[in-house]
Amino acid sequence: MSRLSELLRQVALKDERLAADLKRETDAHAERRAFGLNFERHVPEAVELPGRRVRKNDKVRCLPARGEALTAENERLWRVDSVYTEDGQRWANIVSMDETADEWSVVVDDLVVVAEFRDPIYPGLVSTGRREHGDPAKPYHAVVNAENYHALQALMFTHRAGVDVIYIDPPYNTGNNGWIYNDKYIASDDLYKHSKWLAFMERRLLLAKELLKPSGVIMVSIGDEEQPRLRLLMDQVFDSQNQVAQLAVEMSTTSGPKTTNAQQGTIVKNVEYVLIYRRSAAFDTEVRHTPLYDGIDRWDANYPLWLNDDGTTESLYDRLDAEPSVRVDIERFGLTVAFGTKAGRFVGAPTMDVLLATSEAARTFIGENLHRIGRTDTPPVSGRSVDVPAGRWVHHQTEGRDYRLMKSSSGKVWQIYTLDRNYRLSDDYVPRFGRTVIRGDLWRGFHSDMGHVSSEGGVGFANGKKPIRLIRQLVRWANNSPTAVILDFFGGSGSTAHAVAEMNAADGGERRSILVTNNELGKTDRDAARVGGNRPGDPEWEALGVYEARAVPRLNNAFSETEANAEFFTLTYEAPLRVSTNREFAKVAPFLWLRAGSRGRRIDDISSGWDVAEAYGVIADLDQSQQFLKAMEDTPSVTLAFIVTDEDRLFEAMVRQLPPLVEPVRLYEAYLRNFEIEAGRATR
Repeated sequence: MSRLSELLRQVALKDERLAADLKRETDAHAERRAFGLNFERHVPEAVELPGRRVRKNDKVRCLPARGEALTAENERLWRVDSVYTEDGQRWANIVSMDETADEWSVVVDDLVVVAEFRDPIYPGLVSTGRREHGDPAKPYHAVVNAENYHALQALMFTHRAGVDVIYIDPPYNTGNNGWIYNDKYIASDDLYKHSKWLAFMERRLLLAKELLKPSGVIMVSIGDEEQPRLRLLMDQVFDSQNQVAQLAVEMSTTSGPKTTNAQQGTIVKNVEYVLIYRRSAAFDTEVRHTPLYDGIDRWDANYPLWLNDDGTTESLYDRLDAEPSVRVDIERFGLTVAFGTKAGRFVGAPTMDVLLATSEAARTFIGENLHRIGRTDTPPVSGRSVDVPAGRWVHHQTEGRDYRLMKSSSGKVWQIYTLDRNYRLSDDYVPRFGRTVIRGDLWRGFHSDMGHVSSEGGVGFANGKKPIRLIRQLVRWANNSPTAVILDFFGGSGSTAHAVAEMNAADGGERRSILVTNNELGKTDRDAARVGGNRPGDPEWEALGVYEARAVPRLNNAFSETEANAEFFTLTYEAPLRVSTNREFAKVAPFLWLRAGSRGRRIDDISSGWDVAEAYGVIADLDQSQQFLKAMEDTPSVTLAFIVTDEDRLFEAMVRQLPPLVEPVRLYEAYLRNFEIEAGRATR
């Protein structure tokens, strides 16, 4: 059907009426079509590259005249047959890539280069700003302005099987504002909006899978609209046995405008979802997962025991009653038995919530004695035959664990759990020390974060922004390693990088975030910019994009506040011949640095023939191999050696002489081959 859509577009250029009749028939067919995961693999996406110099054999589109809207003619693809200069202006002869084979001469400034996702690309990175706020030897966060599919291809060279955690917040495909496919917004009434979205996601998820370590995990935020389809797609890409969980995250409450709808019987949406898939079973065995704790307001009446140092026990409530400072509050708030044999004594469990809410003295007493407050439970198997004296508790040690055991009046042995095992600082929006419960797949309370999320980072952005606390807690649960690599390739305004920087600031970690976002304009801004006579690539246009207007200022604030090191990059598209002949080393250099861990000095120039930094070395003049090898041996922190040569014999000779544990990488064969291989994925 996607091929039919393309043919219909071509027919419309010649006969709009015939195209409309054909479309009516195909639409009717589509409505009857059974739909599941048998979705259309639509014509591979294309991305326009404003600012990229037009070269012979490039694919291009013709831009509309300034101030005019896009038309079907502007969607046609052309191939540049030749480029020439006339009267000081650059022109191009272009040939249409459809069956019409039309030819045209166009001013180069009215063309924009297009990269289709089936085409190999040879990316470079240009630094647009470095931020050093802490120790320059610490790893750097990387922020990349790029089309994320091409960025993922580039990361296959630097981070294949090297990422610990991926978190993404892709377009929800709600139809409210649309999302862009092949440089067009997909409207809510597009009959193929679901299959286009699935094709869009599948291409990226296939690459993301290979970027994960065997112990890695991917977490994807999604709404109701695509959650069922996304789950099936991720079952297909990652295998259903690698599904870890589907979280329901409370992002709103039934209040405000939602109240009216709810009162009329509508079931309003309060949750969004996070789908979690591991790369393999190594995620369960090789990674530390950190439980998260939600605070609980009510007192647990199952903790009535007070443990004395001599092994005896008594009532916790009697001890509270006997504590002078607490007794004052018990009397003040009328928490005593009114009549009977216990008249005047503390009521106990039924009024504990009131006492703890009103008495600072009671809260202090409980907090200082958590290890003395307990409840009984089933004993361990090894403790059931232990000789426990009646009326006293004893320590029982087995297999490196310590238990407290006691015997009831009937002679039954019990284990004692103390309250300090579930009293801790909660992971709530406002953390508090108190009773907690381990969080499951329902993550409550994030509606509180949503009330402040638009101002996080000091830059307003109300386009589906996720709370920093949510991302921080997802990462902490999934992999709390202080050296984890976290990737977000739907980076938006930069929430994930902000969250990771905050985690490092809190615990001194050296986690590295890689955030990929683009400079896309929202539909309203894009339409207004066109009306104003601006085009993609114009400074006035680019200043409105999410990268320039949101991500950069927001992350500058975040990295400054957390004293994090970071570098901002823009992805470029290079000619393979210039790369292979070492004429674009400055644009390839950041990839080598990223592959070596984005730490220490970056080697940006090898005009001297070779250089060795803290993490890696590069040699282009093999006649200087002895000096290079000596420098490698003298730098024990080096892990990579990039060797520039076309000759197998010379490369192998260098590999044999490298220090142990140094990984050799051949330039530019490994680099160029990576992108030739990855281009093939776009045809799936």
